[in-house]
Amino acid sequence: MSTAESLNPALFFRLVDALYIEALVMADEARAYFDQKASEDREMFDTMTRLTLTCESLKVTTRLMHVIAWLMTQKAWQRGEIPEETLDDSKYRLGPASETDDAVLALMPSCARQLVQGSQMLYGRVLRLQNQMAEVRTGALVPGAGLAPSTSPARELLGRLEKAF
Repeated sequence: MSTAESLNPALFFRLVDALYIEALVMADEARAYFDQKASEDREMFDTMTRLTLTCESLKVTTRLMHVIAWLMTQKAWQRGEIPEETLDDSKYRLGPASETDDAVLALMPSCARQLVQGSQMLYGRVLRLQNQMAEVRTGALVPGAGLAPSTSPARELLGRLEKAF
């Protein structure tokens, strides 16, 4: 099977669902923080730092929306609503998202820093999944490669011994 499902269909479906829920929860947490608490936190900073925090809130939102859109595409593909051939089309791929500079992270309140880092980690995980799926579809990655061998080395040795005697 050359599809991304060859990664293990049941595991892939559960992974997409779990990532989707995680992204929605994080988006809700980000909205709650940036709508309410962030305005209180911004008051203790100068104008430039407040502007930086506002830009970072947009980056978090962008990362999460890209992730959610990509996961919704995967769910649509799983349901047969879009064909597999279209998954490599740029409109179905994960959109680009910029990283947050470490110096900027150091200025942020703890809650904002956790949201930024969490969104970056989630985006990175989804990007790796997308890339792995693309490699499977193009044949650059053999499904199951790098995983445990289908037979154990001990069984292989026993098989060679049985053939020898």
